[in-house]
Amino acid sequence: MNTPREISYPTYLELDTLLGLQRPQSTPVHPDELLFIVVHQASELWFKVLLHEFDQLIGQLEALDVQQALTTMQRINTLVELVAHELSALDTLPPQRFLQFRGYLGSSSGSQSAQFRAIEATSGLRDPHFMAALKEHGALPPAVERALARPTLQALFLALLERQGVTLEAVYQDPTHGMLLMLAESFLAYEQGFARWRFLHVQLVERIIGPDTGGTGGTLGAKYLAKTVSQRFFPELWAVRARLYGRG
Repeated sequence: MNTPREISYPTYLELDTLLGLQRPQSTPVHPDELLFIVVHQASELWFKVLLHEFDQLIGQLEALDVQQALTTMQRINTLVELVAHELSALDTLPPQRFLQFRGYLGSSSGSQSAQFRAIEATSGLRDPHFMAALKEHGALPPAVERALARPTLQALFLALLERQGVTLEAVYQDPTHGMLLMLAESFLAYEQGFARWRFLHVQLVERIIGPDTGGTGGTLGAKYLAKTVSQRFFPELWAVRARLYGRG
């Protein structure tokens, strides 16, 4: 009988590889650059988890598994809060110290994150401005193409309701659809959490480089980010709430 390879904490987590991936570019190495790298690398790891959870969610919505979809959305919302909270670590980076190593970032920009763009596309962004922004960096990464080829979360939810013979208005008015209502509200909580994440990012960028300064890689910086805060992933959910309850 073959003996399984001994697994330890360092080998299971590939710590030698993981902890060797932080490679500051400044010369001499700026003491704050490690923090900057780790925050962004950690965010990319959480983006990977989020995309994995979205894959699970999409399968659950297509299978009409409302209970599991709700459980997955609860995890997704927790992950969004976590990623947003990570930004607070960069609040400790004074603008004058960031300027000391900013030039070593070259053309790198958060807008080049294929995983973040895939999250946006999966969530529901399809407007011309977003599509134009995607093409600024050349051919679309496979993760983004895959996300764009699938229905949005709102479309999947509406398709689920149609297959169950339930209208969106009934979700909010008929108490027998409590699980569907909780799922709808979890989608809105996700959109609001995502908007808070964007807002905190705007505030961080404005604090470090100023509201009128361009971002790294030639982007528009805080001005562009501020415009993204109001983007909607679930306009139909907001609209039905307004129709039913907006008249007072």
